[in-house]
Amino acid sequence: MKEYTITEIQLAYEANQMTSVQLVQMYLDRIKAYNRNGPKINAIVSVNPDALKIAAELDKVCEKGIRGPLHGIPVILKDNIETTDKMPTTAGSFALENNFAKDDSFVAKQLRQAGAIILGKANMSEWAYFMTEDVPSGYSGLGGQVLNPYGVGSFIAGSVGGSSSGSGAGIASNFAAVAIGTETSGSILSPASANSLVGIKPTVGLVSRTGIIPLSHSQDTAGPMTRTVTDAAITLGVITGVDEMDPITQASQGKALKDYTKHLIAEGLNGARIGVDRSFLSAVDTDERKIIEEAIEEIKSQGAIIEEVTIPKTSFTSIVLWHEFKHDINAYLRKVSKEVPIKSLVDLIEFNKQDPDVRMKFGQIELEKAQTMSDDPYDQTYLEHREIDIRNSANEGIDVVMAENNLDALLFESNRGAAIPAKAGYPSITIPAGYTTEGMPVGVTFSAKAYSEPRLIELAYSYEQATKKRVAPRF
Repeated sequence: MKEYTITEIQLAYEANQMTSVQLVQMYLDRIKAYNRNGPKINAIVSVNPDALKIAAELDKVCEKGIRGPLHGIPVILKDNIETTDKMPTTAGSFALENNFAKDDSFVAKQLRQAGAIILGKANMSEWAYFMTEDVPSGYSGLGGQVLNPYGVGSFIAGSVGGSSSGSGAGIASNFAAVAIGTETSGSILSPASANSLVGIKPTVGLVSRTGIIPLSHSQDTAGPMTRTVTDAAITLGVITGVDEMDPITQASQGKALKDYTKHLIAEGLNGARIGVDRSFLSAVDTDERKIIEEAIEEIKSQGAIIEEVTIPKTSFTSIVLWHEFKHDINAYLRKVSKEVPIKSLVDLIEFNKQDPDVRMKFGQIELEKAQTMSDDPYDQTYLEHREIDIRNSANEGIDVVMAENNLDALLFESNRGAAIPAKAGYPSITIPAGYTTEGMPVGVTFSAKAYSEPRLIELAYSYEQATKKRVAPRF
């Protein structure tokens, strides 16, 4: 099946060469053939039973012309993003198996308003990879293990990336045109780079988190995962917006765009100043390092200036994520329906202990650690740790390095170094950079300061168009 872009799909609609119903059916057929059958990618946990009906309604509207930037575009949502479709929102946990939302998330509303068809929910690392240690990325008790379509037949634990694992593997497997993932620290960048996709981790505050199962309110954000920079830019513009239910989005007023496609500039790297700290790259003799060194040379050939920089490192161990998870998940669980058997983090921990071999196969160390934290958002130790995180990552980290070297962006390998912009709440974009000798993808990632998405898209698009590295997986 052809890997259609958003533009190709809508041109086909306008030329009466394809209908939304036909496209949705093609994706449903492909999911049936490859998700639980064939290579058993296991990226999709539920399919919207009304998808074809919604597509038919959009086809009627389309007779009068395309009505939105995602009109008739099938989209997969990570299974921590709520929708009112007949699909639960589970975060991969048996405890949320019957968690049916009464309202759409803000992201889902924005997608529908733009004409998108929510095709299904994507499997994910359970509780956004925040349940336990020593568990393969892409595993959830409820959904099972997601496989990387580039590694089918020789599965490497962790190779699919997490926690938006199904979003990454699903789009790489051509189960839809676009996916939405979420990131707290690396959870879009990791599966996007591991599945040879473009992933945008936006500035915290650019995209509302209302209706998304939380991990950390200071770092959580949703973002697009696509096969091209153009599709990512289109989708990002759709999901931005101020939401009174998520006050942090107020900061995006005057900074967010509804159309990022004007920044799809092929000469975007010309004259750009890019900082590289090679201590964040893989070892010198690895395939990954060779691929990134080649990418750096390709970036230079497009007119960019590479500056060798040193990003300050710290051994400080922060409690922020565990503290915020306890507070945020308790607030979320208090509002779930009576069909959900848990109403707090304590309930979740005890629920898992009732059937440990099934519900907590790899344990629940992170959940138990979070439970030891204070539930007070004004806890002094937590506030001190959050202040240190911001100082280390932003004020004395990215901000200083970029200012001293007059940089447009910092360059990283895949999701290595993702924690620094994540703690700062800063954006990143990853693009396919090549493949190891085993055929596994590697990404090149640009990061910069808050609300720099337009410039990051320029850099990413320029690199993508100059190199065209992405190759579809072969099952």
